[in-house]
Amino acid sequence: MRTAYSVETVRAAERELMARLPEGTLMRRAAAGLAVACGELLGRVYGARVVLLVGSGDNGGDALYAGARLARRGAGVRAVLLNPERAHAGGLAALRAAGGRVSTDAHGDIARADLVVDGIVGIGGKGGLRPEAAALAAAAHRAMVVAVDLPSGVDADTGEVRGEAVRADATVTFGAYKPGLLIDPAREYVGALRLVDIGLRLPTGDETDGSEAADGDEAGDAAASEAGVAAGPVVEALQYVDVAALLPRPAAESDKYRRGVVGVVAGSTRYPGAAVLAVAGALRGGAGAVRYVGPAADAVIARFPETLVSSGPPSKAGRVQAWVVGPGLGDDVDALEDVLSSDVPVLVDADGLHHLTADRLRARSAPTLITPHAGEAASLLGAAREEVEGARLRSVRALATRFGVTALLKGSTTLVADDAEGRPVRANPTGTGWLATAGSGDVLSGLVGSLLATGLAARDAASVGAYLHGLAARRAADVPGAPVVATDVADELPAVWRDVRS
Repeated sequence: MRTAYSVETVRAAERELMARLPEGTLMRRAAAGLAVACGELLGRVYGARVVLLVGSGDNGGDALYAGARLARRGAGVRAVLLNPERAHAGGLAALRAAGGRVSTDAHGDIARADLVVDGIVGIGGKGGLRPEAAALAAAAHRAMVVAVDLPSGVDADTGEVRGEAVRADATVTFGAYKPGLLIDPAREYVGALRLVDIGLRLPTGDETDGSEAADGDEAGDAAASEAGVAAGPVVEALQYVDVAALLPRPAAESDKYRRGVVGVVAGSTRYPGAAVLAVAGALRGGAGAVRYVGPAADAVIARFPETLVSSGPPSKAGRVQAWVVGPGLGDDVDALEDVLSSDVPVLVDADGLHHLTADRLRARSAPTLITPHAGEAASLLGAAREEVEGARLRSVRALATRFGVTALLKGSTTLVADDAEGRPVRANPTGTGWLATAGSGDVLSGLVGSLLATGLAARDAASVGAYLHGLAARRAADVPGAPVVATDVADELPAVWRDVRS
């Protein structure tokens, strides 16, 4: 699992480590990893032209020391000093000793560069780049760009981009991932992401899941505590092994009911396809049976004869372990209220979101999961869509805490949060722009609802569903491939399920 830590937590761990090491050791470790990554991108270092964009912080020092290493391997290295009086003295001396030079023609050197290293602003930077730095960053697009720790101009803690920022082809980050590297809009500026281990002892935050910390992790917990910051990661991203461990597996004695039954309340005379797509996702989500309630029963049965159909109301359809309500539902508030009155987990999507209130959801005795896109989230929060898209981490947390639910915020980076204090937000790493197609959200709702019915907690069901959904879209498009439709995504779910499990 990739885990991302706040800037203050990372800094606390750095201070703890620097107190035990000779001065400059940490920076040299970072620079060594950065130089290796740059060399791999260049392929051939000898004779390559490298430009360092050097700010006044430690990121500038990392870039200078890495530049010195590349210069010793035969690269022609030029350093553009944005604030010469505050450039890292030791790094600059090392660069000069290795044969590197300070640039006297910044734009000319950038125009001739094979590789540009962005060491302008570190993880503490807030807001966009200043005009001079923005002009240099814009000129750098002609070459490969490697960002030091994170692209300058993005917010490390939130993933927000409030102005001009460097667009990197690759980012080499040190010690720990930072939330902004995993969350859009900042993630769009990151490129390929590499983590360099520099020996930090980071707090595990294992109190959120009940597991025990190792001795080294306890030291990191203590360092963070002394700095007055929360222990543990603030964002995490599941990987194959994590998803495989969560996938439901039927036992030898299982039958269709023991595996879980998911109920789907979706579709209308105007939108029967939403019901078909939600059922398509539900049938491939691990539950033993799918019950459908609504006016699109004929369309559902025609496509999926294995579905159990009912004319309703939902409470009379038969026992289920979870409900999905909302896709294509229109204004059927009675069906929504019937489902919310149940004592099983409920996923609310699409039209169902229009009629929710915080008081109603907090009154439920069973978990609720909501799955809005940015526009729906904006409506729920009383905000503008642009605010949600620009501050996705803040928005998903606000949804979870305001409504007392687990929230899955769909979009360029799908995020999952619940209202448990201190628990990391999950960022899904498998999304693709090809998922921006009609009906893909209906498939996701059915899939996640089915995982809920198998017994997964809402946070896990949402995270696993989003992960599989993204992989299915990538497989259907044969990335970078071609456009897909929602039924293509549903059809690929069994294959990606097998891939993850194997």
